[in-house]
Amino acid sequence: MSTPFPFTAVVGQDDLRLALLLNAVSPAVGGVLVRGEKGTAKSTAVRALSVLLPAVPVVPGCRFSCDPAHPDPACPDGPHEPGAGVERPARMVELPVGASEDRLVGALDIERALSEGVKAFEPGLLADAHRGILYVDEVNLLHDHLVDLLLDAAAMGASYVEREGVSVRHASKFLLVGTMNPEEGELRPQLLDRFGLTVEVAASREPDQRVEVVRRRLAHDDDPAGFAARWEDEETSLRARIVAARTLLPSVRLGDAALRQIAATCAAFEVDGMRADIVMARTATALAAWAGRTDVLAEDVRQAALLALPHRRRRNPFDAPGLDEDKLDETLEEFGGSDDEDPDPDPGPDGPGGGDGGGGQPPSEGPEDGDTGARPEAGESGEPQTSGGGAGEQQPARAAEPFRTKVLSVPGLGEGAAGRRSRARTEHGRTTGARRPRGALTKLHLAATVQAAAPHQRARGRSGRGLVVRRDDLRQATREGREGNLVLFVVDASGSMAARQRMGAVKGAVLSLLLDAYQRRDKVGLVTFRGSAADVALPPTSSVDAAAVRLESLPTGGRTPLAAGLLRAHDVLRVERLRDSARRALVVVVTDGRATGGPEPVALAGRAARLFAADGIASVVVDCESGPVRLGLAGQLAGELGGSAVTLDELRADSIAGLVRDVQGTSRRAA
Repeated sequence: MSTPFPFTAVVGQDDLRLALLLNAVSPAVGGVLVRGEKGTAKSTAVRALSVLLPAVPVVPGCRFSCDPAHPDPACPDGPHEPGAGVERPARMVELPVGASEDRLVGALDIERALSEGVKAFEPGLLADAHRGILYVDEVNLLHDHLVDLLLDAAAMGASYVEREGVSVRHASKFLLVGTMNPEEGELRPQLLDRFGLTVEVAASREPDQRVEVVRRRLAHDDDPAGFAARWEDEETSLRARIVAARTLLPSVRLGDAALRQIAATCAAFEVDGMRADIVMARTATALAAWAGRTDVLAEDVRQAALLALPHRRRRNPFDAPGLDEDKLDETLEEFGGSDDEDPDPDPGPDGPGGGDGGGGQPPSEGPEDGDTGARPEAGESGEPQTSGGGAGEQQPARAAEPFRTKVLSVPGLGEGAAGRRSRARTEHGRTTGARRPRGALTKLHLAATVQAAAPHQRARGRSGRGLVVRRDDLRQATREGREGNLVLFVVDASGSMAARQRMGAVKGAVLSLLLDAYQRRDKVGLVTFRGSAADVALPPTSSVDAAAVRLESLPTGGRTPLAAGLLRAHDVLRVERLRDSARRALVVVVTDGRATGGPEPVALAGRAARLFAADGIASVVVDCESGPVRLGLAGQLAGELGGSAVTLDELRADSIAGLVRDVQGTSRRAA
């Protein structure tokens, strides 16, 4: 077993360490979501925390870690009589992003359940994590159906496994810790709200601190055991402080003044529901216990707000989490209480190891605050440069207000990643048929199984009421749900689109489609063309907000190299198919259909468009042509692509043109 990096040896990251320690003191706080760029010790700190947690008493031989003092009466390994147990170290269970449902919740032997009437259950990760830590690295990349299972278990404190009328239930209460890089996509709001606290982490820009990080990392890699031994005294001291804070926690008093401040703060920041108030109360209580006090002070409420509210305040999908500290201080001062506490907020309670508590304020500047850190190369003016720049370039226009768009979907039946856009064969959804299982059986089709077994009952010597079922009789249910697609935007940024009001409307439409892609769990990419060439402004990514940032800074001007834009988009799709062959693409071309520059620009554009039709790539053209005289060039382009065209007005969901428009054209993987 490898030696983990000591928790007390982590350099900086005071907010991260404090949030983790508060959950160690009071697991009821509800876990931590750690947001930040790669290489910032997110995973290192989480793994180091498990070593500090006190040992857990369990019933001997129970696979579900029942508490011997209060065993679960419904435990599948029970019933257990209350009594003495054995202690084991607290567990940290890691949930891989690509885990299956059976690996998470456990597997039930359907064949034995049908033929023998016994519940042969193999526990999953939710059982292993009971009374410990469930750690999800890259939690924002977790499949939707696993997210749903996590939500259910976190809400009910139990996991249920249902297989055609046969069910198993076991307790599953865990500390949920997740890490994510916002550049790779955001988290669903339902799961986001399940994390008690959130912290933003970033690499230090101080050379001395960076030197110390490298020095300690190299020392640990060279001699893990020796490095850990040098930090053992600090680890022991911190472990004792956690135990002392846990002991003090029941004695901490949360007065009416602190409760008023908590309620007023949550109302001032317009958070939804009451979970924020409860989490803030528990966090403030844990902060007081961590500081060795029995009274919750205003400074505890302030610190709790900075940790518990940034991810809960009402905001648009592309807005970065964060709080206005001035507004927070004004609210705390206005509703300061009279429970003999100091109304002036202090910097915060003592942090890990008895030093500075870290201030608790998630960084409000830098790449993690709305900037994905991946921008196009900029010139001295700060504007992204493209090969098509030059005379006639205009400053970027501001996007118009976004709106709800029609549903654009890929025709046919896919088998891509779970999402909410196009029809697909999935593990979850409505049952459409049955087939022989390929590998392990996951979803039994009971009627088809009985139908397959019925003709052989006499030959198998059936004598009783039970059905004699063999493995060859089992049938897997086939289900139809929705998949996420790759939505590749090809945006005309030429001079013909450069009128400010017109480009603002175009950007507003693309932003609206990006919001739709965010809600439907798509990957997105952005290709722009202007001047004499096309650029990949954003390679395919799950970070929809990164595309929004690029769109906002998109300059316009120059000729219209439509063929170059289409060819660049076709090349992007070719490369992406090698990486993710199951994910189908939807190409959204935003243009007025004009093509200028170079010899025979219209003919070249037509030939480039026919490549998409030949490959069966679904496409739609958003026609941006305006004015009383219309040439209909966007409609002609849609015909060459094998897709359809919609105007900016028709793109709105409340348009009289209809509520849903499927993209016309054939898909290479259409059923």
